[in-house]
Amino acid sequence: MALAPELTAVFDKFHQIAPETVTGPIDKSITDFKATFDPSKAIQVGDKLPAFSLSNALGETVTSSSLLSKGPLLITFYRGEWCPYCNIALHAMQKHLDDFTAKGVTLVAVSPQVPDQSLSTVENELKFPVLSDFGNKFAKELGILFKMPDELNPILKQFGTDIAKHNGDNSLVVPVPATLLVDREGVVRNTYINPDYTKRVEPSLALEWIDALGDSS
Repeated sequence: MALAPELTAVFDKFHQIAPETVTGPIDKSITDFKATFDPSKAIQVGDKLPAFSLSNALGETVTSSSLLSKGPLLITFYRGEWCPYCNIALHAMQKHLDDFTAKGVTLVAVSPQVPDQSLSTVENELKFPVLSDFGNKFAKELGILFKMPDELNPILKQFGTDIAKHNGDNSLVVPVPATLLVDREGVVRNTYINPDYTKRVEPSLALEWIDALGDSS
């Protein structure tokens, strides 16, 4: 099953059951960000991926150089385990993990969650590395930051989501849920960067990227 219909179903169900006082500000935040986000300031195809050193869910350091030494890298950013769209997208990637691995590609997920919060994501049956970009420093280098409006904080807390607890700060900043394919030389070969966080890359498209990478190598 394609990912898009699953994401649409979540969006539609939420708008059916949640009051307009909740859906209105959330929808406005998406619309406003789509109007102001400048994709030209985000990382581009052909750019060299900035080096990173991030903690995994166990607090161990993982570097971009160590990952790239194994081959190409597929990096997917997510807002946090509290985001239903992120959970669906991550599990869609999980279903294709064997396909990525068979093609020599390492899949990693990155979020601003502190390691102990990321651990809950890993324990939720994910079998690929989940890395913590504390303070969104790596995402900032890539130009993929989304500052959530302050009025969303109490709405999120109504649903039991404390962003400060998840991320270890009060900034309300999360990454745009981007996905990048990086070749073994560290060059970005494909990107999916959509300012609407309810939309995500199809794993089948990521596989097409990888096949094309193999054809050109």
